[in-house]
Amino acid sequence: MSKILTSEEIQQTPTATPFFQRLLCWEGFLLAVTLAVFVVNALASPYFLNIWNLSDATFNFTEKAIIVLPMAMLIIAREIDLSVASTIALSSTAMGFCAAAGVDTPLLVCVGLGVGLLCGLFNGLLVTRFNLSSIVITIGTMSLYRGITYILLGDKALNQYPESFAWFGQGYVWGALSFEFALFLLLAALFVFLLHRTNFGRRTYAIGNNPTAAWFSGINVKRHNLLLFALVGLMAGLASVLLTSRLGSTRPTIAMGWELAVVTMAVLGGVNILGGAGSMPGVIIAAFLMGLVTFGLSLLNVPGIVMSIIIGAMLIVVISLPIITRRVMQRRRI
Repeated sequence: MSKILTSEEIQQTPTATPFFQRLLCWEGFLLAVTLAVFVVNALASPYFLNIWNLSDATFNFTEKAIIVLPMAMLIIAREIDLSVASTIALSSTAMGFCAAAGVDTPLLVCVGLGVGLLCGLFNGLLVTRFNLSSIVITIGTMSLYRGITYILLGDKALNQYPESFAWFGQGYVWGALSFEFALFLLLAALFVFLLHRTNFGRRTYAIGNNPTAAWFSGINVKRHNLLLFALVGLMAGLASVLLTSRLGSTRPTIAMGWELAVVTMAVLGGVNILGGAGSMPGVIIAAFLMGLVTFGLSLLNVPGIVMSIIIGAMLIVVISLPIITRRVMQRRRI
């Protein structure tokens, strides 16, 4: 963990000006990479800078980015939820059956949010009440929720949604600004404030750095983590509403593999997988970066398997480069 400099130490360091501190931090590095990817995409494809194409690009990552906001906080607190994709599937299935029964749009949204919240609470209760490993529990509930979806749906799809329901995933609030993307920007601002400007966020960091010390300092660690699990489940339910609305149907394979994409966004954004460190701006920039990469490759008609290889290689380089650089600098100092 890097040392946190005091204001006096910063002033006494000639090269540690605020500009260079921001430039050399992880968020600054990610922002530079994102801008570079944007320029490369603009040069590689004449269709990239079209405002409506850019608007469509946000659909590639918006739902995942909404989930990664609370997931980042959960990982900072030394926990993780690998069942978010299955939670989306179960929430979508519940909405699909309710829609087939004639339920109106407002209640459908409540059903999607409610199922997601219940799944998150169930995960949190198992982890906090029985002191079980979150990675083990959520791998189990990942299979449980997806299995229930397959049992209920089989190989069929549910698509009897009311017309008004489509607006959540396909509607625009102003010009090319989609409702999904506007909602993500609002939630991103709220989570930045929650993590970095509230006592709740400070408790999250304290738990991630040392849960035992946090407990002895008066923080109810179990209740705090339960709230984080519930928040992740709620955002997974919201993502389910948006994704189901955008696709217009529910299938048992919906959001398959999204849990890895969400965790990748968090790690790429600088969140320590072992807990205790990370920032929300870094996670938000990482979401934009992955969205730009996938959209740029799709404009170039790159096959899906090649796209996966390129994204995987990019992730390895982006994560390993700062570590290698730091080790080289330390050796030179020695």
